[in-house]
Amino acid sequence: MDYATEVQTKLELVRDLMAAHNLDTLWLRRVEDVSWITGGIDVAVNTAAAIGVATVVITPDTCEMWTNTIEAPRLQAEDQVRERGFELRVTPWHEAEPSPQSAALGVDFPLPGAHDLSGELALLRATLLPVEQERFRDLGRRCADAMQAAIGRVQPGMTEEQIGAALADETRACGANPVVVLIGTDERVHKVRHPIPTGKTLDRYAMLVLCGRRDGLVCSVTRLVHFGPISADVQRRMNATADVDAAMLAASQPGTTLEQVFRAAQDAYARAGFADEWKLHHQGGLAGYTAREMLGVPGATAELKPGMVCAWNPSISGAKCEDSILVTARGQAPEILTAIEGWPVRTVEISGLTLARPVILQV
Repeated sequence: MDYATEVQTKLELVRDLMAAHNLDTLWLRRVEDVSWITGGIDVAVNTAAAIGVATVVITPDTCEMWTNTIEAPRLQAEDQVRERGFELRVTPWHEAEPSPQSAALGVDFPLPGAHDLSGELALLRATLLPVEQERFRDLGRRCADAMQAAIGRVQPGMTEEQIGAALADETRACGANPVVVLIGTDERVHKVRHPIPTGKTLDRYAMLVLCGRRDGLVCSVTRLVHFGPISADVQRRMNATADVDAAMLAASQPGTTLEQVFRAAQDAYARAGFADEWKLHHQGGLAGYTAREMLGVPGATAELKPGMVCAWNPSISGAKCEDSILVTARGQAPEILTAIEGWPVRTVEISGLTLARPVILQV
C-alpha cells in the first residue's frame, strides 16, 4: 500500500466519523493524529509538546496540512506531503496560527464550541492497517536491538543517568526516537514504578524502560538485569510477574474487551499471592501512535481486534514485565514484537497456549 492509498483509506474512516456527528470540518493538531492520518509523518520537533508543528484540516471534499514557513520546505521535500494527498497551506512563521472557521467543527483537543473526537480517533488509530503492522514490527525489532545493546553496556558503578544515556543513544542508533527512558537501580526498582533516571549509582540490579517512536508509532519494552546471584524473594516476584503477564497475553484475543484483560490480570495477581499489587500501577493497554491509546481498566469496553497492538506492563514491587504485542487470530498467541533472542524466559502454559515471558538477566 502506497502513502496516497493509505491516506485515502484513513480519510474515508475520518469522514464517516464526521458524518456520524454532523461535522463539516475536522481539525487535527495532536502529534499522534497528524502522524496517523498522514502515514507516519513526524511533526514532533519538540518531543515534549502534544501539539505538532503542522496540523491537518479535513472537510468532506478537501484535506490540507497547515504549517509555517519554517517547516513547509522540509515537509514537502522529505515527506512529500502533496504526493500523499494533502494540499499545503503555509503561514509566515511570525504570524499567528490560523484556525478553521466552522460552526460544525470537530477537534482532537479541548476547544470551546467544538466537538472533541479524541476518544473515537484513538480507536481508529489503534486498529493498524497491514502496512502499519509492518512498520510496528520493524520498530519492535529496532527497540529490542537498542535495549539489548544498551544492557550490554551496563556495568555496576554507572549512574542511572549514564545508563539512560546509553539506552537513548542505542535507540537513536537503531533509527528510533527515545520518547520515554526510565532507569531504576537496586532499591528504586522496588520503590519507584516510574524511575526517572537520577545520579544514583548501580550496585547490582537495574530496570531499563523504553518507549521508542518511529513513523509516528510508539513501541514499549522493559528489561531487567542483575549482577551476581538473584535473591529468592526477587526471583519469586519476577516469576509471579511473568505469570501475570502470560495471563494477560493469553487473554489478548479478538473480541475480548480491555476490561476483561484487566480482570484476567487481577485474577493472576491473586493466584500468585500478590492480590493488591495491581493497585500500585496501571497494567497497560492498547498502543499505536501513543504509548497507550487506551488503558485496560474497569469499564473499558473497547474490544481487541486483529491488527491491534497492546503493551501490557504488570509489575510487582521489585519486578516488571513488558513487551509490545500484536493481536492475531482467535485462539492463537499474540505476536511478540519486542522479543530479544537469547533472553532468559519463563515458559507458562495457559488457556492452551505456551507463552515465553522475559525474566531477569543474570550477569
